Amino acid sequence: MKLISWNVNGLRACMGKGFADFFNDSQADVFCIQETKLQEGQIDFSPEGYHSFWNYAEKKGYSGTAVFSKIKPVNVTYGLGIEEHDHEGRLITVEYDDFYLICVYVPNAQRELTRLDYRMDWEDAFRSYVCSLDAVKPVIWCGDLNVAHEEIDLKNPKSNRGNAGFTDQEREKMSIMLGKGFTDTFRYLYPDRTGAYSWWSYMGNARSKNVGWRIDYFCMSDRLNNRLEDSFICPEIMGSDHCPVGVIIK
Repeated sequence: MKLISWNVNGLRACMGKGFADFFNDSQADVFCIQETKLQEGQIDFSPEGYHSFWNYAEKKGYSGTAVFSKIKPVNVTYGLGIEEHDHEGRLITVEYDDFYLICVYVPNAQRELTRLDYRMDWEDAFRSYVCSLDAVKPVIWCGDLNVAHEEIDLKNPKSNRGNAGFTDQEREKMSIMLGKGFTDTFRYLYPDRTGAYSWWSYMGNARSKNVGWRIDYFCMSDRLNNRLEDSFICPEIMGSDHCPVGVIIK
């Protein structure tokens, strides 16, 4: 079973940069996207053979998530079920027979950390939500988590420490989450791999120099680890400031 996640940084723009070709070529069983930046009716994308699920932000041109699944889910829900966190279209939960899949776009702490406090509240709510699902059946959660967890996960950790996405607070929340019985699939398989990034600034030719951050993840309940065949990053795929990431599970 092949699962892919991609922050497309605006689906309409990404469509003009090869999104549909990659979608078709990937032959994913489930394809999750973040930062669609859409409202309902603004795009006609209903890939044949897939069930499509969209969660739109109330604010136009902002955030948003979508899931395309070849497998018909048992159930689909949108958001965390918490009013203050569910205006931005950040989360879709797809329930299958033997696991839950969550597509998530975690809030950015923003420059000067203006949204860090909100981010901390969101993290606590998200962790509680995921753990409640995990008590029922295993969970796979993927998307743009807006944090480089360890120093190995970005090119310049020392100069970026304290910046949004690499604050001690955000990294600690990720550690707490993983400590609840979850695995960062890429680091589980490739604990020492350097230069493996999923986002690059548009400034300073960062991508061509591979000055990047790994902030897009597939994480899963530890008890699914024996089903993990591969976890991969596709830096060669253009179309966004992020690249796709994915897993293959038995």
